[in-house]
This record gives sequence, structure tokens and C-alpha cells, in this order.
Amino acid sequence: MEDNKIQEVDKNLLNNITNYDEIKEGAYNIRKNGQGIERKNTENVTIETKKDKPGINIYVKENTKFEFIHIPVIITESGLTDLVYNDFYIGKNANVIIVAGCGIHNDHHKKSQHDGIHRFYLEEGAKVKYIEKHYGEGIGDGKRVLNPVTEVYLKEGSNMEMESVQIKGVDSCIRETKGILDANTNFVVTEKIMTNGIQTATTMFDVQLNGENASTHVTSRSVAADKSKQEFTSKIYGNAKCFAHSECDAIIKDKAIVTATPEITANNVDANLIHEAAIGKIAGEQITKLMTLGLTEKEAEEEIINGFLR
Repeated sequence: MEDNKIQEVDKNLLNNITNYDEIKEGAYNIRKNGQGIERKNTENVTIETKKDKPGINIYVKENTKFEFIHIPVIITESGLTDLVYNDFYIGKNANVIIVAGCGIHNDHHKKSQHDGIHRFYLEEGAKVKYIEKHYGEGIGDGKRVLNPVTEVYLKEGSNMEMESVQIKGVDSCIRETKGILDANTNFVVTEKIMTNGIQTATTMFDVQLNGENASTHVTSRSVAADKSKQEFTSKIYGNAKCFAHSECDAIIKDKAIVTATPEITANNVDANLIHEAAIGKIAGEQITKLMTLGLTEKEAEEEIINGFLR
């Protein structure tokens, strides 16, 4: 685990999914081409290599406050398929920020793929903010594929906020997010996705609101351009007195296709479940208004898209 294993291309990937200079301020684990290459534990956070499968266990002591944990993955080897299982055990009343994500650099012709299965176990009163970014680059025609799975288990009084961003350069992505919520818990998910060319992105949410006063708010914002395709499916089950709000907003351009499928199931008379979806193109008057400020049509369109995904 030496610094000289991090090359300039690695730093660029890391800076696109997080801030390389900030990684070493707290506990961290950097995975490159299927192997852990750097790691640091702190007094309150312990990272251990799994013995039975690829991946790590992350243990956060109870009452830990405002610590950062970085676990980025980078791939620079064409033809590599990387599978990793990461489990997070968050102690009672802890409050931490976890930064993950994957960057792939592929200059060749073989497919490079990362499948990450992350499971979060939050004890009573724990709070987690989880930030996950995905990014692809390279001059080769080899595919860059990312398939993240996130499972969240919230015990009474715990809360988790998840931000998931697909920046650019990802040819194919299947994203699965599952949550099981006990009483007085809250799970907030914000997703932002950009696709172009012939890229595809599939998102699937499955949230079980099992405890009284459990709540979730799922928001997906996406832009699909050229001939890219996106699918959004949200399944929320109200199994107790609870609240849920799911919304999908998408902008389509050119010959892109976006499909949104809501499914809300109330298994309790006091379950309050709401779903909203809106898909459409950029309004012409928005572009015209920005062009009066001196922007070209293309610049105006980019400004609207950036603002939408911001």
C-alpha cells in the first residue's frame, strides 16, 4: 500500500468521483483493478478485508461524530470484471459521511466492469450521508460498465441520506437500491443521471416501510440524449403508518427514450404514499430567454441541463 501505486490517470479518476486531496483526512480504502492498494483506519473507524469474498467490512463505533470515510474504486485495466462486497456496520448514535463511487479509464477494446454490492446496517439513532459517483473515460471502444447495488437496513430512529450521481462516460449501468425501514426512520435518495450516444441506464428502487412513522423520499433527475435509453422503476411498500414520496423528472433530447414505472402498495390503512413523474423536452421559451442574455442556442441548452442536474 504505497503512494507510488497511484498514477496521474488514477488521480484524475479519483478527482472525478471525489477529491483526492481530501481522501486521506479520515479513514479510507482505495481499490484499484480488483485489489486494495491503500488503507487507513482511525480511532473510531476500522476497515477490514473480508475473508470469504472480495471486499471489506467497515465498522463505525457508536457515538462517532462527523467523520469522513472514503472507499473509492478505480479501474484502468481493459477487460477486467471486478466484483466487490462492502458491508458497513454503523454504531448507535454515530453520524458519519461515506464517499464511494467508481471511475473507469478504458483506452482499449475489451469491456471493463465494476459490480459493487454495498450493505448498510444502521443501529438505533445512527445517521449516514452516503455519496456515490460513477464516471467513465478513455479513447478505446471497450465498454465501461457499472452495476451498483445498495441495501439499507435502518433500525429504530436511524436515518440515511444517499446521493447517487452518474456523471458521464458510462456505457451501461444497472442500479439497484433496496431499503428495509423500522419505526421512526428516514431514507432519502437523490439520483442524477446523464446518458448520451447509445448508453443505457436502469434504476430500480425497492423500499419496505415496516415500522410506524417510517418515511422515504426518492428523487430521480435524468437527462437522456442521442439514442440513449433510461428505465426508472420505483416500488414502495407501506406496511405500517408511514409516509413515502417518489418522483422522477427527466429531460429527453434527440431520439432518446425514458421509461418511468411507479409502483406504490399500501398494506396499511395509515400508509401515505405519493408518486410523481414528468418526462419532456427542454421548453423553447427557456432557451430563447437565455439567448437574450448572449448565450448561443447550444450554450443555453447546456445551461438548462446543468441547472436541472445540479
